Amino acid sequence: MAQPIFFEQPPLSTLAEIAALTKATLVDASRGGQKVKGLASLDEAGPMHLTFFDNLKYADQLAATRAGACLVSARFEADVPAHVAVLRSAQPFRDFVRVARELHRDALRPQSWVGNAGIAASAIIDPTARLEDGVVVDPLAVIGPHVEIGTGTVIGAGAVIAAHVKIGRDCNVGARCAIQCALIGNNVLIHPGCSIGQDGYGFVFFGPEGHVKVPQTGRVLIQNDVEIGAGTTIDRGSLRDTVIGEGTKIDNQVQIGHNVTIGRRCLLAAQIGLAGSLTIGDNVALGAKVGINNHLKIGDGAQVTAMSAVKDDIPPNGRWGGHFAKPTKQWFREIIAVERLVRDGGADKDKGQE
Repeated sequence: MAQPIFFEQPPLSTLAEIAALTKATLVDASRGGQKVKGLASLDEAGPMHLTFFDNLKYADQLAATRAGACLVSARFEADVPAHVAVLRSAQPFRDFVRVARELHRDALRPQSWVGNAGIAASAIIDPTARLEDGVVVDPLAVIGPHVEIGTGTVIGAGAVIAAHVKIGRDCNVGARCAIQCALIGNNVLIHPGCSIGQDGYGFVFFGPEGHVKVPQTGRVLIQNDVEIGAGTTIDRGSLRDTVIGEGTKIDNQVQIGHNVTIGRRCLLAAQIGLAGSLTIGDNVALGAKVGINNHLKIGDGAQVTAMSAVKDDIPPNGRWGGHFAKPTKQWFREIIAVERLVRDGGADKDKGQE
């Protein structure tokens, strides 16, 4: 299994304690005192590890596992080897995550990369900046004029926070981030290498005369409990603000154009490209490498399949995919129809008629 050398070793727990934490049922109550020293996958677990099973794809690994205990639903309980203690759970993976969060609290949010507990001597902080007590600033970070940063926030090594930016409490700005023209709420995690608040891609096209840049005078507003993955870029607005809603989670290397509004509790996977001035509702999920054209509206609860290209509005709770994206049922029917046409030789027959 992966050795957790970069994180604190969790204390030993008993199966009875894990059952109490997760509300799972320990099928053999006599094993309540059995010790667990850590978590592992089915194929890497040893006799003192807790694992979980909730996907038939890994049935062979379950049969061969050496784990001491396994969180599993009642449906698959009989498939667990006899030497493995069974913790019956309605949602095995969620309960496994609940245990992981308890045992590895230090892995939930980044801290100073260098173990710094205050303001590093090499950090450059403008005298007009206001930092509440308990702010950590790592070496070589630069904090500009009139910046405000709340208590419990960590500014990573080499990060640059431009003038008038406001960052709330209990945030983390990763190493080498560049932030300007932004107002950021509380408990926001920004992973290394992000660029936030630079001007958007706005030009008037004059043909042979060249292209004239349009001033981008808006802001980026990031609400509470947002997480932004490494290498993501969020452009500031041109006239109105770019907004990231409360609780939204953004993966690595996502491009968010100017004037984009993203609602609350959305999930954006890696390498998504969002063109300017589009609106995304609440609880929207976008798969990896989705591209969405400008000035569109994606309704609340919509889901878009990975690698789709979206050129039309998507209604609330729509399930779309493809290139260009359309309702998934229609998309699947078209794929099946084309496959049937090729299989039956229809394409070759048409070619012969030309």
